[in-house]
Amino acid sequence: MQVGYKLAAEAFGPAELVRQAVLAEEAGFDFVEISDHYHPWLDNQGHSPFAWTVLGTIAARTSRIGLATGVTCPTVRYHPAVIAQAAATLALLSEGRFVLGVGSGERLNEHVVGPGFPDAVKPRHDLLREALEIIRLLWSGGYRSYEGKHLRLQDARVFDLPDELPLIAVAASGPESTRIAAELGDGLFATEDKPSIVRHYRDAGGTGPCYGEVPMAWAPDAHTAARAALETSRWALTGWKVMSELPNPVNFDAATATVREEDILEKFACGADPGRYVEVAQRYVDAGFDRLVMQNAGPDPDGFIDFYRSELDGRIRQLEPNRPRA
Repeated sequence: MQVGYKLAAEAFGPAELVRQAVLAEEAGFDFVEISDHYHPWLDNQGHSPFAWTVLGTIAARTSRIGLATGVTCPTVRYHPAVIAQAAATLALLSEGRFVLGVGSGERLNEHVVGPGFPDAVKPRHDLLREALEIIRLLWSGGYRSYEGKHLRLQDARVFDLPDELPLIAVAASGPESTRIAAELGDGLFATEDKPSIVRHYRDAGGTGPCYGEVPMAWAPDAHTAARAALETSRWALTGWKVMSELPNPVNFDAATATVREEDILEKFACGADPGRYVEVAQRYVDAGFDRLVMQNAGPDPDGFIDFYRSELDGRIRQLEPNRPRA
């Protein structure tokens, strides 16, 4: 079991994210994971800095903690050749602490450039497959070219490659995306506690670590925590089919207008009762995840980090599945 801290790049500016990463290292977290967005989910979150610049600064300010993108889309807003170069550079600067988390993207972030985001799921998956093939090709060294259905590479080389290449964790939610993770990735990334996600990944031959984001909101009382999560993180209850399709924060605001505080309390661990946090984390362990990402939507990140250090660290690390992993 490894435990990570989610850096909410939609809710904090770049300097604050770096500060939180340093605190997370001091608190004993194994890694930090940062979302790679162009827009926040909701306008009232108010931020969306460039994740790769933040990660480079964190690498310089820390010495032990792992770094991960959770996740980046290497197909539309970025060409995979750029991500291959960026990830290799970050792996060198962090001395091997970086994990490249990738996914097929959301319209929220990818529609802003070029031809826009594909309307159907299949071309998004096809793009992701080609992007991963290009990244792997460039990481094999030398000048490389690639001619795919969607993506091309012409006589390109990544000159600065680490001796040990970064692990690639692929975001998935269904059978096709888990097959991509098993065939072209080194690990799995997911946001839902569905056992079927890990099961499909394992059935497809995937043997790597499985990252799961655990929804939490710390405050001295559950009501304050739930209200804060409702204000900034109610988008998390829409489900992936909605999350991947809406183009702008105003659309997420409209789509989540009926989300209630009770809905937040059902999904999130809210307040200051360690037992509730363990209960929610246990769902992900039972689903087969062995890399748990603590995603705090509460109003006080420092309070949450202190709470994790004093009340949760040992309890979370001791969790074992209540049923055999599929």
